[in-house]
Amino acid sequence: MNGPIPYSGVFKALIPECILVVGAFAALTLDLAWMRRAESGARRRTIGFVAMVGLVAAMVALCFQIPGTGPHEYDRLVFLGGTLVVDKLTTIFNLVIVVLTLLTVVISLDFDIGRHVGEYFATLLFGAIGMMLLISSEELITIFVALELTSICLYILTAFHKGELRSQEAAMKYFMFGAISSAFLLFGLSYVYGLTGTTNLREIAKAIHPDNVSPLLAVALLFVIVGFGFKVAVVPFHLWAPDAYEGAPTPVTAFIATGSKVASFFVFLKVVMIAFSGLPGSAYHFGLSATWRGGVIDWLRQLGESFHANLYFASGWVMLLAVIAAASMILGNCVAIVQHNIKRLLAYSSIAHAGYILIGFCAATNTGATSVLFYIIVYALTNLGAFGVVAALADKAGGDDLENFDGMARKAPFLSLLMLIFILSLAGIPPLGGFFGKFYLFAAAVDRDAKTFGLLWLVVLGIFMSAVSLYYYLILLKHIYVHASRDSTPITTPTYVSVVLAVIALAVVLLGVFPEPLLALLKPLVAHLLL
Repeated sequence: MNGPIPYSGVFKALIPECILVVGAFAALTLDLAWMRRAESGARRRTIGFVAMVGLVAAMVALCFQIPGTGPHEYDRLVFLGGTLVVDKLTTIFNLVIVVLTLLTVVISLDFDIGRHVGEYFATLLFGAIGMMLLISSEELITIFVALELTSICLYILTAFHKGELRSQEAAMKYFMFGAISSAFLLFGLSYVYGLTGTTNLREIAKAIHPDNVSPLLAVALLFVIVGFGFKVAVVPFHLWAPDAYEGAPTPVTAFIATGSKVASFFVFLKVVMIAFSGLPGSAYHFGLSATWRGGVIDWLRQLGESFHANLYFASGWVMLLAVIAAASMILGNCVAIVQHNIKRLLAYSSIAHAGYILIGFCAATNTGATSVLFYIIVYALTNLGAFGVVAALADKAGGDDLENFDGMARKAPFLSLLMLIFILSLAGIPPLGGFFGKFYLFAAAVDRDAKTFGLLWLVVLGIFMSAVSLYYYLILLKHIYVHASRDSTPITTPTYVSVVLAVIALAVVLLGVFPEPLLALLKPLVAHLLL
């Protein structure tokens, strides 16, 4: 939708974020003014309920923003040069962020988050606001500011276990790596502005001429990928993730692994496929032609020469992301095998999953972008469920190491069953959502060059690494279902936690059995986004 839009339209578009701001301040005021001396469980439930009311109200406001069917279905409201964009796709993903935050709040109600309860829930809501602004922006300055708002909230939440050294260490590492990534990203974005004279993603795409690429633009692209690489925790920018996942309170870990990843991958996708759409480059291999002649050594030499001759790596973000994807899948899956802490194991698993997601980026097509968005929704729900089970059981089990979950199937059979669903989905076992998410990512990469299957090497690596991941996922399930427990006392959890986790598990199953409705919804919206 074109034409001048009054500032009242900006306020109307920001109503969901304004509701969350009011909810955050209401939670702070209630805690500081009336509930500071109340019992901790009552404080968590009461203030958490206030946060939930704010989130539900924001969901309602977002639902009213979704265009209906017909000629106005793909209308886009663009405010202030792309600072804020409202369309069906951004509204749907803002809804995803609000739902993930709401589920995180529910998981937090039965978790000991310390005595700063109001600050905890308010920071969660402010983090959600940053993620929503990140999704809704197509302008570099707003993207950077929203990313910093999100990051600062996550640093604070990571350090919320003030009495635990590992929580403080994790927050410090997260903050230091986050500051470095922000510096890289800011330098990259400033170079882009200096070369193109604009901060709007679509205007940047028009200003970039693929036939005459400045070396400084190549540096800018590299810095932008480095900056976002830290945010989504891919190799070699992943070093903060295992410590942050392990040291943060488990609901916070769930929030970092889900909402943060959804928002970061969404804006990363927009930056590379809109602003840098003219600089994709390639990372294709066009087949091997070595024939058997002589001994094994000669054949291997011929195979190597053929591989080198058929490689087609052209400078651009596809080449960079393909190498990063391969390294992330290999390191994430291989290092996860030797982990003894569940949260740390899932951290390295998330690094590997980030590598799978980048395969969809490398396709550099509408189908690839659709597969990325489908996968991050499925992955976010699955990961939230897995961390939710850990949050519900870890304190009662004595910790979050693998040994603490020995025999958990006999002590908490229902939550163990849910954990089985989440873990098998992460492993990519059909008919769960994780399987079809990976299938669409790999299919998009293969379809990118259907004649010569140029990205087949990356797909084969992804399939092989998925098989490797099954090993450490089965180790976790072995502790839950096979190992005997030292203590057979049943573990009870609040009914509302079990119900919420069951709903998440049901969503994971339905997205695997019936993936088409979500894909059919995303395909035309992605095509409209990348016009």
